[in-house]
Amino acid sequence: MVREALAASNPSEAHNRSFAVALSGGADSAMLAVYAAHLAEHSGQTLHCFHIHHGLQALADPWQAHVHRLAAILGVSCHSLRVQVDLGQGDGMESAARAARYEGLAKLAKQTGVNRVWLAHHGEDQAETVLLRLLRGAGPLGLSAMAPTSIRDGITYTRPWLDMPRARILAAAQAFTQATGWMPVQDPTNLDPAYTRAALRRQLTPILNERWRGWQGVLARHARQSREMMGLVAEIAAEDWQKLDPAADGLSFSLAAWRTLSHARQAQVLRYWLSGQGLRAPTDARLSELMRQMRGLHALGHDRQMKLHHERAWIVCVRGRIMLIPKKQ
Repeated sequence: MVREALAASNPSEAHNRSFAVALSGGADSAMLAVYAAHLAEHSGQTLHCFHIHHGLQALADPWQAHVHRLAAILGVSCHSLRVQVDLGQGDGMESAARAARYEGLAKLAKQTGVNRVWLAHHGEDQAETVLLRLLRGAGPLGLSAMAPTSIRDGITYTRPWLDMPRARILAAAQAFTQATGWMPVQDPTNLDPAYTRAALRRQLTPILNERWRGWQGVLARHARQSREMMGLVAEIAAEDWQKLDPAADGLSFSLAAWRTLSHARQAQVLRYWLSGQGLRAPTDARLSELMRQMRGLHALGHDRQMKLHHERAWIVCVRGRIMLIPKKQ
């Protein structure tokens, strides 16, 4: 089942002769690399492993060396990059590390000429993401959680086993260790309740497992249904977007034109805009604040300044146009 899921996500067109796996060294990404290496060998493709060194833990250097040993066992190239995690924007450690990770993966992809990167998120990850987004107030479309395929910074990210139970991955990891002696690393932050996702795993998941067996599958189904709904809404938002006099690069649009839309369409076209720029859907609170500020602006944006932070960019108004300005690297 693991191998079939990966094979279905591995197109072998002539223009896609190389791809990469984001390899942290944990069981999930390690097994993704193992199976991807097998598929690459039999399909004549070139596999790269990308390792992001966040520099946040004392074990980061040994982990990097350990990941390169796995790549050597698999006979594939491994590329590492040390990134700087920006904690100055107030979004928390997890969000900052995630943003730095994607920026790093994009840099490695550019260096190696790769435009497809596989990520090892599995069924339990998806269920946790749905629950966290629900608690964060991301809204019904935000419950779509992680998509099987997404594009960010021009890179196509594929999650081949979003429906895969983690137990199968761990069983494969155990068999691999018995065969080779290489063991996946254990990230202590995954069990540290100081981190939101770890707190969910340690404190809430055991209760859910006991009282609502199969809850992960239920939430994964919600994610699929939300993605279907999101597709319909996106069609409407795409039509509305074209009415906003968008810039050729999609980074700005007309404030006056946006104001002609209904409240619901105003919200959806903003989500569509941010998603099109590779940014996560804003929380309901952040979206409401953005819309409040946009409605309070003069039609030409002269009466006061607006500057709202969202992920790795600033949203501002300049001469009557709402603009997205990426943060300087």
